[in-house]
Amino acid sequence: MLKIRLSRAGKKGQPSFNIVVQEHTSPIKGKFVEKIGHYQPAATPKVFEVNTERVKHWIAVGAQPSDTVASLLKAHAKMDGMEKYMEPRNKKRRPTKEPAPVEEPAAPAAPAAEAPVAPEAPVEPEAPVEPEAKEETPASEEAAA
Repeated sequence: MLKIRLSRAGKKGQPSFNIVVQEHTSPIKGKFVEKIGHYQPAATPKVFEVNTERVKHWIAVGAQPSDTVASLLKAHAKMDGMEKYMEPRNKKRRPTKEPAPVEEPAAPAAPAAEAPVAPEAPVEPEAPVEPEAKEETPASEEAAA
């Protein structure tokens, strides 16, 4: 499957890109089928030159532009129909954690729904039970017995 994508050609600090048609499995800086334009984002004003006839030809053959190339073609070359090749922005962004909906605590149930409560029987204090005291015998008597 052919892709129309950017291939970096500039030196460090001065980005420059070639717009090339490549097999999608080949490395980005590898061999390409055709160079159809170039893009210099650091230049003032930005330089974007592309052969739109060749772009239309390659799209008709089945090549698909990358998201970046499709957005550049739409913005600078005023080509229609590039939206179907661009992924929607909200899908690209990292999903953010949505705050959990704050639920207010439910009000206590109405007092009319209370079941009748039987009156409590008066609690009688229990008499303390004294343990039976063993008769203490001296140790000498136990040894003799």
